[in-house]
Amino acid sequence: MSRFIWPNAPSQSGFPVAKAGYPFIFGAAFITGTLALLGLSAATLLALAVTLFICFFFRDPDRVVPDRPTAVVSPADGKVVVVESIDGDERYPEKCHKISIFMSIFNVHVNRVPCSGTIKSIHYHPGKFFSANLDKASSSNEHNAIHLEAEKGHAICFVQIAGLVARRIICGVAENDTVMRGQRFGLICFGSRLDVYLPLNVRVNVRVGDRVQAGTSVLGEWDE
Repeated sequence: MSRFIWPNAPSQSGFPVAKAGYPFIFGAAFITGTLALLGLSAATLLALAVTLFICFFFRDPDRVVPDRPTAVVSPADGKVVVVESIDGDERYPEKCHKISIFMSIFNVHVNRVPCSGTIKSIHYHPGKFFSANLDKASSSNEHNAIHLEAEKGHAICFVQIAGLVARRIICGVAENDTVMRGQRFGLICFGSRLDVYLPLNVRVNVRVGDRVQAGTSVLGEWDE
């Protein structure tokens, strides 16, 4: 029987929402209330729909994570758009597997750590805002690259990439932090992408077109 763990304590809320969404939600709710007081029915209904969608967008459901030390889990909810082996690039200089996950505005946007280890470095790069499902988004868009040293000294990299609508990347970890597989570490607002770079001794379990969930879907397994 498979075993699972809670990387974060379960929320006490029936509909947990990421704290980063509070200003957007409160702002939209204030506008909705103001329009209602002015008696603008159509505008009030539209603003209410926007408020409810923002609540939906910033939802932050609890997740249980496979209790397998060899598992590398997805850092994001969404659709796998790239699975390839590359010779390396500026983020990962060695031959590796690259997996890209596109998050639409309907996906949960809270990001989770792919595997346990220590954060070695974080590099933020300003850039453009092409649609995140395009290949050029990986190199051209604003992004935040996080390098992690896993057990046995293995190195991985996962990159938060802003999309066409996204204008804010949130990262809640720092260099030298010790992190756990499936732990929340950040969020990207309103449509985005996550790239994951894994060494060749990881057996990839996903392919293009697969739908994955952050923390629960296994992207690959370390060779024993």
